[in-house]
Amino acid sequence: MSESRTRRSMIVGLGAAAAATAVAVRSAGAQAPAAAPFRPARHADDGWLDAPGAKHRIVIDAPTPHGAGEAVLFANNLYEANKNAYNLTDKDQAIVIVLRHFGTPFGYNDTIWAKYGKAMGTMIEFNDPKTKQPPTTNLFNSSAYGMGLPTLGTTIDQVRGRGTRFAVCDTATHFFAMQLASGGGNADAIYKELVANIIPAARMVSAGVVGVTRAQEYGYALIYSV
Repeated sequence: MSESRTRRSMIVGLGAAAAATAVAVRSAGAQAPAAAPFRPARHADDGWLDAPGAKHRIVIDAPTPHGAGEAVLFANNLYEANKNAYNLTDKDQAIVIVLRHFGTPFGYNDTIWAKYGKAMGTMIEFNDPKTKQPPTTNLFNSSAYGMGLPTLGTTIDQVRGRGTRFAVCDTATHFFAMQLASGGGNADAIYKELVANIIPAARMVSAGVVGVTRAQEYGYALIYSV
């Protein structure tokens, strides 16, 4: 065999081997199972987030006093804007406000604010804009302050009546109970008192951050109110 013919045979042989290898690689890739899309686990404790009749789901994350007030305002804005622009009813929207971190105390009712308002207001650096002192009521349930509060006159009861639900951070509630007990009280007793006096339409969640992330796993759009 001539040298040129030998070289041609080698080239043809190498090309065939490369083609066979490529086919084998493609075949192996085609046979590999595709990775399943991520699906978050469902837990019984989170079942309250399901809202099968709602056309839209929104969670508002409120980790500060100012954010908690604006969350109430934003919820009302969502109802109004969707009613006026899309002809939707309040029931068409599932809105959850998560009160966590220093926004947590606004998940407690006036009984708690009357008893612990001075201490809580001092801790979260929140004063009544009229008296310049820590409040003795949950001010976000008052329409008497207008532009003086981030709610702009919208109240917790108002949005609650339209269907808004609230999640109150249990981790922060334990923290506040310990701080309130630091002067000589019983932290466990105070914690139970706080839990027994959360606002209507509210529920405790293990942590506010868990409530926010679980809601997103249930298809809620996120608004961060700070």
